[in-house]
Amino acid sequence: MTPDIGLGNWLYQRALRSPHRAALTFEGTTWTYAELQQRIDRLASALRANGVCHGDRVAFIGLNQPSFLESLFATARLGAIFVPLNFRLSGSELAYIINNAGVHTLIADAPHRPVVDSTRSELPCRRYFSADQAADGWPSTDELIAAHAPLRIGATVTEDEVAIVMYTSGTTGRPKGAMLTHGNIWWNNTNVLLTFDCRATDIVLVVAPLFHIAGLNVNTLVTWQTGGHILLHRTFDPSRFLDDIAKYRVTSTFAVPAMLLFVSQQPNFASADLSSLRIIVCGAAPVPEPLIRLYADRGVPINQGYGLTEASPLLTFLAPEFGIAKIGSAGRTPIFTDVRLVAPGGREITAPGEKGEIIARGPNITKGYWNNPEATAAAIDAEGWLHTGDVGTFDEDGFLFIVDRVKDMVITGGENVYPAEVENVLYEHPAIGEIAVIGLPDEQWGEVVVAVAALRQDSNLDLEELRNFATDRLARYKLPRRLEIVAALPRNPAGKVLKFELRARFGAADRPIG
Repeated sequence: MTPDIGLGNWLYQRALRSPHRAALTFEGTTWTYAELQQRIDRLASALRANGVCHGDRVAFIGLNQPSFLESLFATARLGAIFVPLNFRLSGSELAYIINNAGVHTLIADAPHRPVVDSTRSELPCRRYFSADQAADGWPSTDELIAAHAPLRIGATVTEDEVAIVMYTSGTTGRPKGAMLTHGNIWWNNTNVLLTFDCRATDIVLVVAPLFHIAGLNVNTLVTWQTGGHILLHRTFDPSRFLDDIAKYRVTSTFAVPAMLLFVSQQPNFASADLSSLRIIVCGAAPVPEPLIRLYADRGVPINQGYGLTEASPLLTFLAPEFGIAKIGSAGRTPIFTDVRLVAPGGREITAPGEKGEIIARGPNITKGYWNNPEATAAAIDAEGWLHTGDVGTFDEDGFLFIVDRVKDMVITGGENVYPAEVENVLYEHPAIGEIAVIGLPDEQWGEVVVAVAALRQDSNLDLEELRNFATDRLARYKLPRRLEIVAALPRNPAGKVLKFELRARFGAADRPIG
């Protein structure tokens, strides 16, 4: 008999075995596993009574909150498909995704109901529910939970059935819905359990947005598989981040580099009690080495992982024992996933230090994009390898180093410049708080290197000073030929810098220096 590894079943099984353990704390309230599962099963029963059937899509838009997770697992208990929505999208952007996914039921919290109401006439949804207080046309999920008896028997799903359709950030073109199956999530979490130091006694702080794969499935779901305790923040606040690590004795967390930068800039960072933290897992972008060393000096290892939505998300991870010896690396592959580097044309790269596109294959890799066979065929080749669009190198010990995105590479005077390399150097300038390097068109060089910086408070910086600072560590063709100062870098909810916005903003500016 094949075991049911579906999302809706394994948390149910965990609740049977650990009913009295603390599962979730949010804004001062804690739920045990038994209490959480009771709410999930009541919500599942209510959704079924309102027409949600096996395979239907249930979407959620809102900030981090228990209702997000209850909706996810209640949907899975019915064999339906969960669609987490980016709460920063406009009404028209949301309408595209909701229509593309064919959403049956939409759940929204109070801050995001207005954007849904503004486009309701364009949506296919049959039911709308509020994640918090009820409103006109928005019955609350709490009312549903109170009014329905718990679901007695959950739906049985196969490993290949879709559990979540997670739409990519859509930084170029329309967003695509990566279909993550129950098997994808199970095998991703198996990889994590065999790679990370996960414990049933863990208290895991979750601050990244849950609608993003890193916030949802780097350590959130895995924590519940092991019987650990999740401390959930509605939004990321760097001051509260520090306070709650000490207050709740947090053992691990996931953050993107920008979050860790903002935390390190808090006035009390040097004195904050971080003694309970075993590890910070960091991903979504390469972590500048100075930031890794800053946390290491506080006794906290930052271990980079590399992944993407289509991989559920783990592709590589740097184990804690290599945190300093392999500083800057994204680590090695987990047991059940393969990663290769290929040159243009498909030749596999095996030589240490040679750059190539990262491709991946394994049971955690998406089966494709929802309702988009063309995009699926473009991303996943005939042998099942997912082509990531990222550039990396392996060292002589098989550790992966992320170089940059293929599309972000700058070609200036026939030379390839990888922005992450330049950013890593420029970041160390004492005036710089944030830095992004982009390429802009130039009649003479084809493209030139442009640095866009947000400065630290009361700091000043000009191009000549910046070039002089980096001249001993970077080849001349890699040095910025223009410097733009901004208040803050534009980022998507996952913390990635939106370089296409910077290219659009500064592309029409005056010619750079020669």
